[in-house]
Amino acid sequence: MMPLEAFEKYHPLFVEGMGGYDTRDPEQIADVVVTSVTAHWVQNSPSKPPLLIIQGDPLEPKGISAITPIVAETLQLKRGLIVLDQDLADYHSPNADRDNVILETRYSEAAAFIEGHRPGTVAKIEDAVDALLVEKNQKRASLGKAPMADYYRIFALLQEVSKAAFAALCGELTLVHTSREIGEFSVTSFGQLGLDLGLISAANVAPFLDP
Repeated sequence: MMPLEAFEKYHPLFVEGMGGYDTRDPEQIADVVVTSVTAHWVQNSPSKPPLLIIQGDPLEPKGISAITPIVAETLQLKRGLIVLDQDLADYHSPNADRDNVILETRYSEAAAFIEGHRPGTVAKIEDAVDALLVEKNQKRASLGKAPMADYYRIFALLQEVSKAAFAALCGELTLVHTSREIGEFSVTSFGQLGLDLGLISAANVAPFLDP
């Protein structure tokens, strides 16, 4: 485990999307992600060496944890890892894929950094996540569906606090999704909050260039 400041010399690349339930071929999706990122960097060139940031997903045959290693290999990048603290999810760190990972930190480090950089930010993210959860669960109730599982909250916080902290620390960031359409009830769908709160910019987002 390294202090968050060890990441400062890198340009963080976040690739976010569906987990193991994604039925698509990860190699094909990784190719589109690489094309999307490469095109974005033509206009928005990183000033530091890029580092692909992963968020503790266990390795699976499909989905985000299958896609990011291919993206890293194709772009010849190392990876950085951020995981939840043990008191938040004791299973998260032990199950995280650490192949090709050169730096690792935890959620509490990211939360402490962004709070020191911009006091009150973590509370704003928490409030926004909670409000969106209420909205999503109301929509699910109207559809006759059960509420979203409790773990959605902490993983949405991990996702948004991580990006906010890395953007503030490194002064730059790239975000790309693994599909153009984002599931309404997915963790990825909480990503709009970081944009709405001004924690990352739309200029940081590489459009998914689905052929």
